[in-house]
Amino acid sequence: MADASAQSRLNREVGLVGAMMMGLGSIIGTGVFVSIGIAAGVTGPSVILAIIVGGFVATFNGLSSAQLAANHPVSGGTYEYGYRWLNPALGFTAGWMFLCAKSASAATAALGFSGYALNLFELDPSTLTAPVAVGVVVVMTLLVLGGIKRSNWTNIAIVSLTLASLAYFILAGMPTAMKNGTENLSPFFQPNDLRRAFSGFFEACALMFVAYTGYGRIATLGEEVVNPRYTIPRAMIITLVVTSMLYAAVGVIGIASSGSKLLADATTEKAAPLVVVAREFDSVTAEKVIAVGAVTAMLGVLLNLILGLSRVALAMGRRGDLPHALGRLNQSQSTPTVAVTVVGTGIALLSLIGDVKTTWSFSAFTVLVYYALTNLAAIQLSAEERLFPKFIPWLGLISCLSLAFWVEPYIWIAGVALIAGGLVFQFIMRQLARRGS
Repeated sequence: MADASAQSRLNREVGLVGAMMMGLGSIIGTGVFVSIGIAAGVTGPSVILAIIVGGFVATFNGLSSAQLAANHPVSGGTYEYGYRWLNPALGFTAGWMFLCAKSASAATAALGFSGYALNLFELDPSTLTAPVAVGVVVVMTLLVLGGIKRSNWTNIAIVSLTLASLAYFILAGMPTAMKNGTENLSPFFQPNDLRRAFSGFFEACALMFVAYTGYGRIATLGEEVVNPRYTIPRAMIITLVVTSMLYAAVGVIGIASSGSKLLADATTEKAAPLVVVAREFDSVTAEKVIAVGAVTAMLGVLLNLILGLSRVALAMGRRGDLPHALGRLNQSQSTPTVAVTVVGTGIALLSLIGDVKTTWSFSAFTVLVYYALTNLAAIQLSAEERLFPKFIPWLGLISCLSLAFWVEPYIWIAGVALIAGGLVFQFIMRQLARRGS
């Protein structure tokens, strides 16, 4: 008879293509359709450079995540790595930050979906944005409850549509970008005040880094990936290369075509910046094609975030850092039903905020803390466990800590308070577990 731990393990059903598409589905969505507009409002045309900086930081962190996941392929990501290579307090902090960060990212994706969908059907976003966002969270949560196979095939279809729409955006926007580029790309750094330009640029780098972090979904699904030591690093590297090239191209076309102010204003007012940019193109179909691509992209991000968040909640429930009910699987051993339901409920509540900049900025701080701990764990790997040079996680750690506190002060103060509150919660859960044993 199988032991309890074996009975609570998920089946390995995701190969290289599935893992790569899962990573692309997690990244290519909110990052390209919403966050570029948010970052453009902070730093102007230099958001193009911020995209590149964010990509480099993401690469360091992705390689650290890949070698950790290859050595310890279980659900939970850095939460599990922290326990194995650091200590329980840091492991818990990583899991707690992941839940906070990615719940905020998922709410941003739901709000982004709502903004683009309402624009597509020419409905008023001022009153319907939050209700539509909550509705789509409910639908995607029900889909994830159906199991990883169904979710994976849905994700592949979504990613394919999204990539096609973005390729169309780049091609259709090229003539307009070439015509307006000189005017819209100058001055490159904004505002003109040097100190504000400096802080704005690094805040934009932090915001754009978050746009890449969906690759971590590959690691958090490590328990379900076939041949993880081979599959996970390759899937992450391919995902990051494709995403970096795509983001840079979209950023250049978007800013050069219409300017950073239009892009930023469209993000704040309608949460649909690329649709507004596409209206400047000569193509009469560009606006609709981008809207459809954005809607599918947000669905992909939301789907993958619910998957990743539920797997971390599953791991934390197994260990007793969260209620044990979260660590239970359904009868077929394919879905952590309670964890998925709780995660979906939390995202729906965050979606009621209705402000993409607030949810995305909060995600930036918390996810940078999370990946700082990822790199700290990767530094502890032995020579036999390490897949990449030791300077890689050191660069990742320094980059994350350097960017984390460039977001607005009220955001990182709230983040620090959440860390403290989470550690208190962990202490209470441990005390209750000891009394019950």
